[in-house]
Amino acid sequence: MTDADVPPALRDAVRRLEALTGTAVRDLADGHARWELYRAALASDAARPVLLAAVGAESDAALASGVVGEALERVPRAERESWVRALAPAVRAFSTRRAQELGTLEDLRSGAGVREFGPELVNGWSDWLQLRIATEVSDPSVLRVLAAAGRTKRIRRAASVALG
Repeated sequence: MTDADVPPALRDAVRRLEALTGTAVRDLADGHARWELYRAALASDAARPVLLAAVGAESDAALASGVVGEALERVPRAERESWVRALAPAVRAFSTRRAQELGTLEDLRSGAGVREFGPELVNGWSDWLQLRIATEVSDPSVLRVLAAAGRTKRIRRAASVALG
């Protein structure tokens, strides 16, 4: 892709992000340069709405998916679905799952999580989620299940350490 091939909506979003972040993109066709701009925009609450528009206009699906993956941890739960929907349907599956996992993690952190824990529930969680829960959740019933039935040795050890 050349600079001339950049879709107008993406070009507009990039220019607005440059103004909001103070980060310049010399070559609009360079996905690495856009990624640096997007990372700067992720750090700015004011730039995130424009970043969402850029994701929707982004011609590089893998780049868009990476931005959404980063954004999901930074935006409120109620906004996550709009970030996932900004992606092309072919690349939404990972971000959909990650948004759900973040909701589970937040519920467990707050103590409002699932009431009955067992290996069958834990087995449905990704390694990423199991490890995050083992290191960020203090509920002993959850940690005991992860210490016994976590998918990897690292997860089981982290849960055991968290239990004391």
